[in-house]
Amino acid sequence: MIDSRLRAIINFIPQDSRVADIGTDHGYLAIELAKKNISSFIVAGDKNFQPLQAAKKNISDSGFEKIISVRQGDGLKILRTGEVDTICIAGMGGGLICEILNDSPEILNSAENLILQPMNATEKVFEWIEKNNFCVADVDLAEAGGIIYEIIFAVKNPEKISSPTKKEKSPLLKKFLEQSLKKLLRVESEMMKSPAAVETEKFSRLQKKIELLKTEIARLE
Repeated sequence: MIDSRLRAIINFIPQDSRVADIGTDHGYLAIELAKKNISSFIVAGDKNFQPLQAAKKNISDSGFEKIISVRQGDGLKILRTGEVDTICIAGMGGGLICEILNDSPEILNSAENLILQPMNATEKVFEWIEKNNFCVADVDLAEAGGIIYEIIFAVKNPEKISSPTKKEKSPLLKKFLEQSLKKLLRVESEMMKSPAAVETEKFSRLQKKIELLKTEIARLE
């Protein structure tokens, strides 16, 4: 039920926080938060009917119906202002995560913490955080099903963190960087088929990213 990706997300959720699990799917994250007494109130939301029905059943079977509120709706629109302090959005594309955050500014402004796990376009999520009054407090990696995921913990008030967590470099870091490098090299190979593409600023930025990744990988060897 709980894989290493969900465990990494749970590790970032502050004790006693009120949590929204957006895109809850089968409700496994919400159930685990209740089971471990991490959260006293959780909103498990999904816009799709079928997974939400599965979540309702799982939550009912777990006995946490009084703690977990199951709601159908789009993104953060299922929430009331100030209802939660921690928002989790996991298992979606980075672009969609940014859209969800942008669509509900009042809800977002009343939250203190974001735990975001994009399936792709992670750089868009980092850019969004930088531009929207949040700060990256920590990042972790987790591997599930042969895929390495980035989990981002962002906070609105970094000064409230008395002693930021200092993690040793993840043993997955080298593998993750190598996977990222392969993706960029494939893009570079495709762009090199077009003389016009090679002359663009985008190609120049791509090559800089490739060199940075190669340098970082070499440091870990």
